[in-house]
Amino acid sequence: METIEKLVLKGGEFLIKETDPQDIFIPEEWDEEQQMIAQTCYDFLDQEVFTKLDEIDEMQEGLMESLLTKAGELGMLGISVPEEFGGFGKDFVTSMLVTEITGAGHSFAVAIAAHTGIGTLPILYYGNQEQKEKYVPKLAYGEWKACYCLTEPSAGSDANSGKTKATLTDDGKHYLINGQKMWITNSGFADIFVVFAKIGDDKNLTAFIVEKGMEGITLNPEEKKMGIKGSSTRQVFFNNVKVPVENLLANREDGFKIALNILNIGRVKLAGAALGGCKRAVSTSVNYANEREQFGRPISKYGAIRHKLAEQTIQTFAAESATYRVSKNIEDAINALKADGMDPQKATLKGVEQFAAEAAMLKVLGSEVLDFVVDEAVQIYGGMGYSAESPVERAYRDARINRIFEGTNEINRMLTVDMLLKKAMKGELDLMGPAKKIADELFDIPDFDELTGELFEDEHKYIKNFKKVILMVAGSAAQKLMMQLAKEQEVLMCIADMAIWTYTAESVVLRTQKLISMKGKEACTNQIAMAQVYVYDVADKINKAAKDALTAFAEGDELRVQLMGVKRFTKTNPLNTKALRQQVAQKLIEENKYCF
Repeated sequence: METIEKLVLKGGEFLIKETDPQDIFIPEEWDEEQQMIAQTCYDFLDQEVFTKLDEIDEMQEGLMESLLTKAGELGMLGISVPEEFGGFGKDFVTSMLVTEITGAGHSFAVAIAAHTGIGTLPILYYGNQEQKEKYVPKLAYGEWKACYCLTEPSAGSDANSGKTKATLTDDGKHYLINGQKMWITNSGFADIFVVFAKIGDDKNLTAFIVEKGMEGITLNPEEKKMGIKGSSTRQVFFNNVKVPVENLLANREDGFKIALNILNIGRVKLAGAALGGCKRAVSTSVNYANEREQFGRPISKYGAIRHKLAEQTIQTFAAESATYRVSKNIEDAINALKADGMDPQKATLKGVEQFAAEAAMLKVLGSEVLDFVVDEAVQIYGGMGYSAESPVERAYRDARINRIFEGTNEINRMLTVDMLLKKAMKGELDLMGPAKKIADELFDIPDFDELTGELFEDEHKYIKNFKKVILMVAGSAAQKLMMQLAKEQEVLMCIADMAIWTYTAESVVLRTQKLISMKGKEACTNQIAMAQVYVYDVADKINKAAKDALTAFAEGDELRVQLMGVKRFTKTNPLNTKALRQQVAQKLIEENKYCF
């Protein structure tokens, strides 16, 4: 156990510790079994989903349910479910692979994610043995479909303020549930509802497993939405719904904890799903750019279009690098906890919880990269991109929900900083020590170390300095604002952005270094180009975010010194990003698809 512990990076430690490229997982390492699982998912989307996108969006009667049933028969719904409950019992990284591929499936992606994630996992991770045996196999096979009833008209981001009530009957055998839930994905055809309600005057929610056939459940018509039109989204009303006491999930008032922990998983899984959408949109973009001719040649020959194609690809590659890095961190943490004797389901929850800050960061990153990629796809298509006849119009609309799902991106930014600072205050993460050293460093003579010319030497130095900026700003904000920091949302969001960009920059460099160790430098020229461009570009972003944060609370000499530090720590050497983007675009154009 001692050996395992030494190998496991703790959540948030990326800010203060260096990571060896060999310690991360990269998608180029998929083994034969994982590739077979991936191919099954690709084939399913090609044959069953992409051929029926219009019918799905029109909500053809019974279609989505039948797709989920077929997916269940292929094992796609039970990847994370242990074998004893009818699943494959695969590791976290493999489950992320399935999430990524199905994430390209538009409305179907939402339905399968809601079923396998927030619908199934509360029962799998918090249910007793009887509950698991009764419900999980049927959910894993797709015989039953699941949904998750948390949000209410007056309880969105503040989920624990829900007004739905559960009252114990006089005979003590049932709870009567009364209340209203809204924006409930899969509710139109769900067999199982995981419902959150408060018992009496309880402060926190309690979770219940409610079956479709229980009397008193009514549904509003399907919501009319901007995107994901084929996803069933309804209001659900509970009028004296009689739920057996044995259907209470975990313990009384555990509901809020269940909701938060399942959301942690949902956030990192959303990053994976967004990644699948990104790759499909990039492929669609380059296909069109190669086919569409203007002024006598394909538009892929023009620099402005190549810039867009390259940037779509770089952002996607970087997001993928960060997503699978944190997935491996989570898996390592899970394995360490299991090796210490913890129950596998509890270990999964605890492992994900340890990286809750990174999960929040990845949720923001994945959803915003997807938004960027599909927006550029519409632009590459031009006028045709605005037509409902084009594939990118649907992609554009469908992508928008991801910045709201699983907690808005604004909430997740603030959670990122909050969770990191709480870890520091609990002594789980030493941020204040390094922050003080950096404050002292501001008065030292700048470092003029001679560079050896080694590949990524500059980039590693930049990333190290980016971390200094984050610690300097966060440390100064915590010291200056203290208890008021939680109210300074603009400052928190700036710090979160810096952390997201730095984590992603480091991830893309580490991935490329590991890939070079596997394939050699010559085979990785495009990946090197993407890593260099990404790191170079985020330096300016970090510079601005740091200045915006500091000027919000610091002043006088203190501000001047810190701004000098920001300038020093975000300084980069000139880089011909145009040439590097052209190189990446050329490879993409030749392959006519996302190929990294």
